[in-house]
Amino acid sequence: MTASETTDLVALGDIDELVRYTDRLTDAERWDDLVELRDLSRLALERGRQLWPVAARAEYRLALDAPGQWAAKVLVSGTGRFALGPLPEVAASTHTWDDLADHVIPGIPEAAIAAHERVVRGDDLRGDRRLDPFVLEVPLALCPWEPSYPVAEYLADEARFPLPEFGGFHYVASEIRARPAEDADAVRALVELATAWTADSNGHCEAVAVHGDAAAALDLLGLGPDGARMAEITPAAAMAWMAWTAASGGAHGRRRGMAAGRFAAWWAAAALTGMLEDYPPDPSELGDAISELRWWAWDPGGPEPGWACRLAIEDPADGLAWALNATDAALP
Repeated sequence: MTASETTDLVALGDIDELVRYTDRLTDAERWDDLVELRDLSRLALERGRQLWPVAARAEYRLALDAPGQWAAKVLVSGTGRFALGPLPEVAASTHTWDDLADHVIPGIPEAAIAAHERVVRGDDLRGDRRLDPFVLEVPLALCPWEPSYPVAEYLADEARFPLPEFGGFHYVASEIRARPAEDADAVRALVELATAWTADSNGHCEAVAVHGDAAAALDLLGLGPDGARMAEITPAAAMAWMAWTAASGGAHGRRRGMAAGRFAAWWAAAALTGMLEDYPPDPSELGDAISELRWWAWDPGGPEPGWACRLAIEDPADGLAWALNATDAALP
């Protein structure tokens, strides 16, 4: 199809045919034509013609399938609003940073986030002068104590977001009477893990801090020993679960991506260990600090549909504990 015919097809405004056309262009690796189709669809949208599904589809296929020089064209502000995931994460799922780095616009947040998305996939980008590391104040390489984060897999027509899974749940009773503690920073950081669930979807989230143990923190949530089960997990597993939660959009919210999820997990970990004042913390010191806490997953007595992040954390040295109950579900 010629450029003139592409213009004519956009003028007709047949969204279904235009979406199919984006896939044909992708299959034929006609990347310049796909960029042109995106641009023409955006111009039509500015004139009031509802071709946003076409522009969104073209941007998504460029980020996912095109070589770096074309994928980089959509790593700018305002793209990917209706894609299956944020385009920096989509591009990073199929491209290395080297594929993208020489083609992105220097200094823009979307490019740096794509680099951080490569970091959560295991790349070491420390010392890369093409990258501004201060978009997300976390290291440009995974620390030895960090988990293998549950990263997204993007395909042409679907996206998969693996969920951390835990076993070994059992009922745990507290022998300590729960007394509320003042720890606004930690409570806020835990609640903010599920911001997309509560602000943009149907989610509910609450967190508490107590003088006592983890089971006492669950008591303060109104979930006594007969209403919740606990399974102790590693600090790395807890980091993965917090990052998964913060990366997710829940049932209806917009996904933020695993790079943002990792940052939120670091922020929560720093808050729980009293290291927010001098953020970012020394990575080794943070790793040591979270290893001194005890971490549990908990549930209300069995699995349930939807999205959930239920954590309990205990600081044995200071006699403090925290609990998080974040849930979301699709509307019936």
